[in-house]
Order: sequence, then structure tokens, then C-alpha cells
Amino acid sequence: MSQSLEITSDLQRQDTYMRILDAAERLFRHYGYAKTTVADIAKDLGMSPANIYRFFTSKVEIHQAICGRMLQQSIALAEEAASMPGSAEERLRHYTLAHFKFTVDTMIDEHRVHEMVIVAIERDWSVIDQYIDTLQDIIARIIADGMASGEFPIGDAGASARAFGAATSALHHPQLVAQCINKPNRATPEELTDFAICALKAPR
Repeated sequence: MSQSLEITSDLQRQDTYMRILDAAERLFRHYGYAKTTVADIAKDLGMSPANIYRFFTSKVEIHQAICGRMLQQSIALAEEAASMPGSAEERLRHYTLAHFKFTVDTMIDEHRVHEMVIVAIERDWSVIDQYIDTLQDIIARIIADGMASGEFPIGDAGASARAFGAATSALHHPQLVAQCINKPNRATPEELTDFAICALKAPR
């Protein structure tokens, strides 16, 4: 009986946690991160600010959780590309172009979402570093497959993944995407992707 009550309590706590995140993200999108307070989030949910603080110590922590959830969608895209059939080159191209579209659709077209991500980047939160590490690990797996199949010269897949990520960062970093999108004097996503893949194929 007590175990059943504990499970119910845990589910209720998880439900409240997710409701807080959903409400906060909705308000951040509508009013902007800077203009939204913990009291606003509590009012939207019909609860007291004290109840919010049972789950999060501050608005910053709520923001971190929302950004972490958003970045998980990006990681899922990378995992999808890594698990696709086809060559390593095809998977890298799919990853890069799908990630570019995700960045535009999720972090650029919706201005206040872009604001949330920029705040996270400028504060250099650990969630961003962990996200970059995870993406690089996934890219390294694809590159290692390419090395094993003879598509790419044998080398350090981790170092190649870091270089590939840096070379294509203008397609994935929200600030760079916002600055470069639709400018005729910038490389297109396809051109930049082809360039980075050619670099992987170059003899070491």
C-alpha cells in the first residue's frame, strides 16, 4: 500500500514539474524571458510562488530546464541521423541540414525562444557544454563508421567530429544562423556541408 502511495506521489510530483515547465515556456514565448517572473508562472497555474520554489530554486533554474528540454529535441535529430541506413557521408549531410532547419524553425523564427537560447549561451551554462559534448559524440560515431568503411581516412574520429562541428557551426549556432541566414555573400547550408565533408575525405 505504501509503495502504491509513493508511486502516486512521484507521478503527481512529475506532473506538477512538467506543468510548471510548460507554463513557463508558454509565458517566456509570449512575454519574453526577461519580462516573466516566477509570480507570473505561479498565477498562470493557479498556485503560489512558494509551490514553484518547491521544484525550482529560481527562474534561472526553470530556464535551464526548458532549454535542456529543447536541446534534447536537437539531440534526437542527431541520433536519428546516426541510426539511418546509408553511408556516413549521407548521414552527416542529413544531420547537418536537418539540424539547420531545426535551428531556424525552433530558435530563429520564434524571436522570444531565440532570446531564451541566447541567454543560456551567454551564461555558459553546463547544459550547453553537455549538449555540445553529446552532439560531438554522435558525430564521432558517424565519422568512425566512415573511417571503418573506407569513406574517410583513418584518424581520430573525436578530433574530426570537433573540427566538423566547428566548420558547420554557422548552420547550428542560433546567433550565427540569425546573422547569416538569407545573406547572398554567405555559403549556403549545402555548400558548407559539402566543404566540411570534403575536408573529412582529404588525406591525412
